[in-house]
Amino acid sequence: MDSSLLIPPLITAVFDAGREIMDVAEHRIAVREKDDRSPVTEADERAEWVILKALRVLTPGIPVIAEEQVANSGLPEVEDGPFWLVDPLDGTKEFLRGGDDFTVNIALVEKRQPSLGIVYCPKDGRLFAGRVGEGAWQARLDREGNLGARQPMQTTRPAPSPLRIVASRSHRNAETDAYLAHYPDAELVSIGSSLKFCLVAAGEADLYPRLGPTMEWDTAAGHAVLLAAGGRMVDAAGEPFTYFKPDFRNGFFLAWGDPEFTPVPLAGADGGESRG
Repeated sequence: MDSSLLIPPLITAVFDAGREIMDVAEHRIAVREKDDRSPVTEADERAEWVILKALRVLTPGIPVIAEEQVANSGLPEVEDGPFWLVDPLDGTKEFLRGGDDFTVNIALVEKRQPSLGIVYCPKDGRLFAGRVGEGAWQARLDREGNLGARQPMQTTRPAPSPLRIVASRSHRNAETDAYLAHYPDAELVSIGSSLKFCLVAAGEADLYPRLGPTMEWDTAAGHAVLLAAGGRMVDAAGEPFTYFKPDFRNGFFLAWGDPEFTPVPLAGADGGESRG
């Protein structure tokens, strides 16, 4: 599929979804819990509706796995072919706190790898995009949705010593702290949502370890941007991180920028399973 045809309407979709999110933010935000006890708001649902409508027009033959749709109706039947992964509001906790590190995410998965990703920050207009094999870039959307100058992203800077490590703001746990102990001098940056991938892709951070639960729609768009910029992401066994896993549930992973760098492995961690 031609990126020149896909990316412009995807940018429009994430911008329109972001407008729905910010409209909700300007009013009282009602929150309820899903079955997994994670929060969901009207903003998640309105943003997802916009994206699903756009993808049905753009690629009617490609199935879509979207977070809130799965929460409401269960996982759809998807064959081992191309499919979209959508997280309409990644970083709901940050959104509820009034922060700015929440994102809209759309990714295309082909052959169990993310091939294209769009990550958009509605609060400040930052946009990150990548097509694996073609490159990654960042830009800003103004209030009318006009795209500013594109800045190419390449993860070519050598990993410095000490490293700059990015970690989750809302999901730090004992396993993460134990891993971070391998880098006692590292500068630690805490931020929410898929922006962690984007900071690594942009060369603003060096390593992102995740030793906690995520779903495939949480990671696919940022993963695509990182790969397109030249970075890497592996599972707990050190193998390239894949998609179309059982229940679309991720295991632990490491993501980093410098292709010459070898991070401390996630020895003994649970990397998830692959389908047959």
